[in-house]
Amino acid sequence: MFEKLQPLYDRIVVSRLEDVEEKSPAGIIIPDTAKEKGQLGRVVAVGNGRRREDGSLTPLLVKVGDTVFFAKYAGTEAGKELLVLREDDILGILPQ
Repeated sequence: MFEKLQPLYDRIVVSRLEDVEEKSPAGIIIPDTAKEKGQLGRVVAVGNGRRREDGSLTPLLVKVGDTVFFAKYAGTEAGKELLVLREDDILGILPQ
């Protein structure tokens, strides 16, 4: 349903990258319900840019395909795998 979501202005749609750790450092298996969601994702859609006071648009720094690190409790979930963030919620872009 949300696969074709086109974000507006300075919003970005990110597909979370899964963490592969299934065990704690002590060897205890962590159930899916107790796992923390990762803070890494791949950008799948980008809005037009940030609207300035004069009405012009400032382009975003991130682009589709970038791998990004975002704030832990940022954004709005759109389905199970997608997250809608503002550009301000992205803390960094990982090199390819």
